[in-house]
Amino acid sequence: MAGTEYVALILIVAMISAAVVGLSVPQDEATGLKSAVCRVIHPLSGSESCATGDHQDPDAPGDGGPGEGDNPGDHPDDPDGPVVPPEDDPFEPAKCLLSEDQTKTTVVVQILFIKISSSESVKVQQWSDGTVTLERVTDSSVGVTASISAGIPGLKDWGGSASLSGSYSKGSGSGGQWVFNGNKSDDPQADLEANLADAKQFTEYLKAAAKCGKGPTGDPFDTYRECSAGANAKKGDLDPDRAPDVDITKSTTELSGGLSLGKSFSKGKGDDKKDLGSLSTDLLSASMTEDVVVMRTKTGPDAGTVTFVYTFSVGGQAGEGVQGKGSKMQQVAVTYDAAAYDAEEKNGDAHHPQKLTITTSQEAGDGGGVKVGAGVNAGPVPVTIDVGGGGGTIHSTIHTETADLALDNDGDSTLVEDWLRGRGDFPAGDALPDPSDAAEPLGNDAGPLETLLHDKAKLSRLDYEANTDWWNASLGIGFGVSAGQVTLGFKLFGIDITHEEKKQTITGDPTYATGPSKGGSRPWVEWQNCTQTTPV
Repeated sequence: MAGTEYVALILIVAMISAAVVGLSVPQDEATGLKSAVCRVIHPLSGSESCATGDHQDPDAPGDGGPGEGDNPGDHPDDPDGPVVPPEDDPFEPAKCLLSEDQTKTTVVVQILFIKISSSESVKVQQWSDGTVTLERVTDSSVGVTASISAGIPGLKDWGGSASLSGSYSKGSGSGGQWVFNGNKSDDPQADLEANLADAKQFTEYLKAAAKCGKGPTGDPFDTYRECSAGANAKKGDLDPDRAPDVDITKSTTELSGGLSLGKSFSKGKGDDKKDLGSLSTDLLSASMTEDVVVMRTKTGPDAGTVTFVYTFSVGGQAGEGVQGKGSKMQQVAVTYDAAAYDAEEKNGDAHHPQKLTITTSQEAGDGGGVKVGAGVNAGPVPVTIDVGGGGGTIHSTIHTETADLALDNDGDSTLVEDWLRGRGDFPAGDALPDPSDAAEPLGNDAGPLETLLHDKAKLSRLDYEANTDWWNASLGIGFGVSAGQVTLGFKLFGIDITHEEKKQTITGDPTYATGPSKGGSRPWVEWQNCTQTTPV
């Protein structure tokens, strides 16, 4: 099965998973943000439209998306050849993300129907202006989970057994981001290499410091002091008192589900028949996630700002032997002056955003790998012990689009804030605009936000290749009651550990949309600020 087919299959499974646990999208949230969920799952939902009309797939011909108009200057409004943007084009974004290395470990403990999860994520990003960022976030969540299995005679090869599971959880997290830009010269490539070396060195310090416990309340003081001295030595010439440049807090709501096929084993017949255990394969798994991240910047050019990042994503994994992976994400980031925002929040006044960023991405890929489990009955009572595990490598492609808008006057700022809150000209159901749409000529029905993005936003498109290595291990003790063809069961106790390492690198020809042309379109041209450096 091709990667694009996996995306279609996986997103449908994600929607089925949503139905398993009955999650409904709240109606009292900001209309533009919540409608993003509709935009994420609409292309495969079978419905005719989101709340505001027909949806056009970003890969469809004629929309300016990846299927057409990818070459710089390739646009019907440019009959005389490629468009040459002006020097120091104000519509060209200053930098782009070249590569990202992310490591994430998640531990899930289940006690009866309660699921407790914790994870740690470390991310290193290289930027085209020579800057490197290091981000570390830990989070935890609590939720509920359940599953049901049934005998299906048509599944002869699998012993006629299948199970459908689902879970719902809410969590919170915190962390920080460090910015490494101390090496600045006329050579951004050399700066990138030097700043990356600093980031790696600081990462070793963080790893060493994490092993030192909590000082006098934990390890003996002398041991803690010795450990801290060893960790500090790993910093070298870096700032010995360095705190995160950005404080990060987050809240997450996740809905997940899966489909497993299994085969049971037994010996004997009639009254002498004895169940020996089972073997299962996770065929499909999917999730829908809503993240709200708050980033308070303390140093650098953005010091004194607070940014709220709202992310909606649908994704999953499928396949046995050959793994398929797909996801679709839409994100809104809104930046405010932190002191002003806090004062407005305290006094109940309206907020005044300074910047709006809209990002969309879609990932599709496949590769070798499998996740399997084995179970055995424990004694005469219907209790089973399950052990599972697996791993693999998935190669995928990622298409990302971004609209970046500076809100440099009260009118634009108020317009965006009204859109976020669903006020004024923004009735309930207004969908989240796609960045590519903002490069097209405005239609007669264009709203105020679409007009603002078309006239002023910096629009860009990037493609990445990514390799993801993952492994999983699990242990569970379960209890089940059978009635005919249906088995109701749950875990008395379970632990599941997943580790994932993902490396993402830019490919292709980065483009951005220059200013509106005579016909109203914004032609895509070469993004030179993005190609001045290559990832290390």
